[in-house]
Amino acid sequence: MDWESSVTTATIADTQTARAELDHLWSRGTAFLGTEYAILGGAMSWVSERNLVAAISNAGGFGVIACGAMSPDLLAREIEATQALTKKPFGVNLITMHPALDELVQVCLRAGVGHIVLAGGIPPGAAIRAAKDGGAKVVAFAPALVLAKRLMRMGVDALVIEGAEAGGHVGPVSLTVLAQEILPHVTEVPVFVAGGIARGDAIVGFLEQGASGAQLGTRFAAGEESIAHARFKQAFIRAAARDATTSVQLDPRFPVIPVRGLVNEGSRDFLAHQAETLRRFQAGELTKEEAQLEIEHFWAGALRRAVIDGDIETGSVMAGQSVGMVKSIQPVKEIIDDLVSQAVSALAHRSGRRGE
Repeated sequence: MDWESSVTTATIADTQTARAELDHLWSRGTAFLGTEYAILGGAMSWVSERNLVAAISNAGGFGVIACGAMSPDLLAREIEATQALTKKPFGVNLITMHPALDELVQVCLRAGVGHIVLAGGIPPGAAIRAAKDGGAKVVAFAPALVLAKRLMRMGVDALVIEGAEAGGHVGPVSLTVLAQEILPHVTEVPVFVAGGIARGDAIVGFLEQGASGAQLGTRFAAGEESIAHARFKQAFIRAAARDATTSVQLDPRFPVIPVRGLVNEGSRDFLAHQAETLRRFQAGELTKEEAQLEIEHFWAGALRRAVIDGDIETGSVMAGQSVGMVKSIQPVKEIIDDLVSQAVSALAHRSGRRGE
C-alpha cells in the first residue's frame, strides 16, 4: 500500500472511530430525546413554528414549538400541523407565566407530545406533576447550580443551561461559566447546553465536560425553512458577534429584562424612551407603576415586526452572539450535517494526533 492510500485508510478509520465516539458522548441525550443527534432547536417566538420545528426533527435533531402567548386552541392546531409534517419526536416550549399554563399542558398531553419544556421562570410543581403523570418528559432551564438541584427535586427530567451569549431573554452568566458550575455536579439527569453555540467542535467540548447535547437558536432562525422575513435573515448574515447586545437599563428603579438582539434604531430609541419616561416620572407626570408600564410596553409587538414584517430598523431583531458565524441561509439539514461533521472532524483530528 502506498503512502497516500495508507493515509486515506487511516483517515477513514479515524472518522469512523470519531463518529462512534460522538454517538457515545451524546448517547444519553439522544436516548432522552429519541433522536439521531442530541441537537435541539431553541424555542423562538414567531420563528419556532411548524415548518422549522419539523425540518429540525426530520434532519435528525429535536425541534421545539415556541408556544409563547398562543391560546390553547391555537397551540393544538400548531401541534397538529407539525405532526402532519414530521413523524419524528419534537417538543413544546411553554412559558410558566402563561395564564392558561395548566390547559396548555393538557393540550400537549392530548396531542401525544412526549417532551414539554417549561421556560420563563421556576415551573409550578403542579404543572410538572401533570405533565409527568400524563406521560411526558419535562425539561426546564437552570441558570445556577442551586436552581438545578431544586428543579431535580421537583421532578424535572432534564435541564437546559443557557448562557448570556444566547439571543432573546438571557441571564447574566456566560455558558462557559455555567458549564463549569453545573456540569460536574449534575449527573442525575441529562443537561443540554445553550448560548452562543454555532459549531460542532464547540459541542464536543461541552459533551466532554458532561453535557448530553446542545441547543441552538440563531443558526436555525436563519435557516432556509425558517419563516423569518428575508430582511431578518440578511441582518444575521451581515452582523458580527459584537452587534448582538443586551438591552440597557438606565435606572434600577425601573428594571429592564435583559434581551439580546442586534443593535438598531429601535434599541437606540429605547434608551431615549427610558430617559423621557424617567423625566416624566421625576416631574410627577407619571406614577412609578405607570412609568414602568411605559418602559415595558415599548417593545410590544416589536419581535413580530422584525421576524414577520421584516422591520429590522425599529423591530426587535433577537439574536445570539453566534450570529457572527451565520454566513449564509442554509437548509436545516445542511446546518445539522455541518455541525455533526465538525464534531466528528474534531474528534478524528484529536485521535489522529494521539496516534502520531
